[in-house]
Amino acid sequence: MQDIEKFISGFNRFQQQYFNDHPSLYGNLRTGQRPGTLLIGCCDSRVDPVLMTGSDPGDMFVVRNIANLVPPCTPTASAGVSSAIEFAVCELEVERVIVLGHARCGGIRALMAPHQAQRETDFVGQWMRIALPVAERVHRDLAHRSSEEQHHACELASILLSLDNLLSYPWLKRRVDEGKLKLHGWYFDLQSGALMAYSARQQQFLPLVCPLPSAH
Repeated sequence: MQDIEKFISGFNRFQQQYFNDHPSLYGNLRTGQRPGTLLIGCCDSRVDPVLMTGSDPGDMFVVRNIANLVPPCTPTASAGVSSAIEFAVCELEVERVIVLGHARCGGIRALMAPHQAQRETDFVGQWMRIALPVAERVHRDLAHRSSEEQHHACELASILLSLDNLLSYPWLKRRVDEGKLKLHGWYFDLQSGALMAYSARQQQFLPLVCPLPSAH
């Protein structure tokens, strides 16, 4: 019950901030939304993209799933994730798409060390097969590295896989080719607090926001 009370108190603060202190924001949003960014993030409760970026309502269209994956554009693609991407790109005409991965991802851990599900379903395992080629490559190329290093490499590589899969959607690729849409790969390091961004030019993740000295 403490969680419920915390959520209700939080909504009271939200209501005060956006409906009393700054009523014009929702006054404008009542007629519709025009976010400039689609963010595809993980369901992990430690990685809230709106909280992390200080976004206000209406700033960001968010899709969250296990391990922040984007399925390729195929007839059998996940309609839930693919439809949200389609709506953001084709209807809302967002200007950028950010794929936000993070350290210590449970979905990646399940992918790297799969086990037989002890239940009637295995939806997590089925979903994580999207990134199976990445896991296989990491196991092959980094077989001599520690489990932690392999997990980290897979977390980063899965972000790049999702960026590649985004380009398999023809209407999204057209907007990228026309210069109307930018794609970004971000990685949140839970341990240091740093935010990394993928540089296509240097083909590696570089600090976008460095960790605080006290975080080490």
